[in-house]
Amino acid sequence: MLPMKLGDPSLDHLRIFLAVAEHGSFGGAAKAMGRAVSAVSYGIAQLEAQLALSLFEREGSRRPVLTAAGAGLLAEARGIADGVDALLAKARSLHAGQEPALTLVVDVMVSGELTARVLGEFRRMFPTCSLTLRIEGLGAVAACVIDGGADLAIAGPVPGDHPALERQAVGEIDLIPVAAPSHPLAQPDIAPGESRRHLQLVLTDRSPLTEGREFSVLSPLTWRLGDLGAKHSLLREGLGWGNMPRAMVAGDLAGGALVELDLPEKPGAHYRLSAQWRRDARLGPAASWLVDAFRDGLAPA
Repeated sequence: MLPMKLGDPSLDHLRIFLAVAEHGSFGGAAKAMGRAVSAVSYGIAQLEAQLALSLFEREGSRRPVLTAAGAGLLAEARGIADGVDALLAKARSLHAGQEPALTLVVDVMVSGELTARVLGEFRRMFPTCSLTLRIEGLGAVAACVIDGGADLAIAGPVPGDHPALERQAVGEIDLIPVAAPSHPLAQPDIAPGESRRHLQLVLTDRSPLTEGREFSVLSPLTWRLGDLGAKHSLLREGLGWGNMPRAMVAGDLAGGALVELDLPEKPGAHYRLSAQWRRDARLGPAASWLVDAFRDGLAPA
């Protein structure tokens, strides 16, 4: 027995099928699509002939009801229509100069809540832009842009004058020295130099851009960690002291898991952030929007 030869349904016929299923009648679909009812009826008849299937039950009902076959094909038809809509939207974005894809690298000091909030709005604003997100620390953030691995960085203050980079200030993060409440440095009236006698947990730089440079390191006794989350956990366990973004430890300070240290050296700092991109590149509308969104999110309340 020879297999049945099926026709190729047109996108227009699939849209008519979806409209009838959505509105529950040929008349409702015709009104929504700005078509005559006869055109909608003809389109369904053509689609049924091409697929050799009955898509709607018409007998004994004033309203068309999906057959089992029609219900089974509905998801595929919707997927095809949605895919074409996405293709057309991306084409329109490209005509308008929007980037089809973007790689963003964000400094680990930026709170995850802020990054998630910005990217959630980005997805709504630029649904056709494919985004790749990387999280790095210190000089590794800028290195991603310099090496061409990222189009845009929200980076810290190092390196601030690299000849390949263009920069725009977007805000700053308050870094504060913290430790567990049981730590010796958490006691009042700490003497000058006492911090050098205790283990300091330090975020290490995995990039050669700032290799050998120290940032707010007071103690010769250090554990160097490549992950800020691991540093946070060790601080909570009382294994050392170190600087952390205030927003990241706000819950710990409020709950008593960590305390802000009152050290004579005042090792806390304002960690300045800037948007960075290569000087030989031009920011498109999606990247420019990200710069503004992070700046707004980092603005003082």
